[in-house]
Amino acid sequence: MPKATANDPSPLSLSNRQNQPAPLQVQPQAGGCPETVSKGRLWTGRVLTILAVLFLLFDAVGKLVMPTPVAQAFVRLGFPTPLGVGIGILLLACTLLYAIPRTAILGAVSLTGFLGGAVAIQMRAGSSLFETDFPVLFGLLAWAGIYLRDDCLRKLLPLRCLG
Repeated sequence: MPKATANDPSPLSLSNRQNQPAPLQVQPQAGGCPETVSKGRLWTGRVLTILAVLFLLFDAVGKLVMPTPVAQAFVRLGFPTPLGVGIGILLLACTLLYAIPRTAILGAVSLTGFLGGAVAIQMRAGSSLFETDFPVLFGLLAWAGIYLRDDCLRKLLPLRCLG
């Protein structure tokens, strides 16, 4: 490819590029979205997120350690107890993604899938309404924590009043 020189009238010449307007440069904001979250909303979201993370970590460790009540639950649900380690690691990975602010939404999506599987397993086993609905309620708690903290998510999924 030939080099462009100052006397070269081709479109690649330096003189032609100097006469063209500079391309618009947009300065991205940190995080990609302006922060307009009130302190009350922010702290409520943080508390909900911390509660969710603590419970999920407790649940993941329970699956890794496999105490007697967890082992009995695995048997009742029809799972071999050695699967507990893999399920615990999966839950731990999803929880860590959720706990890190930059990957919190990816973590919440992953947890939604994980908890959806828990609902399906509980329904297949004929579990009580509480055992079946608990993962759904917990997923809502996890999403509420992010929703209250993240202005971009609220803009993406706005809640609207009826009427």
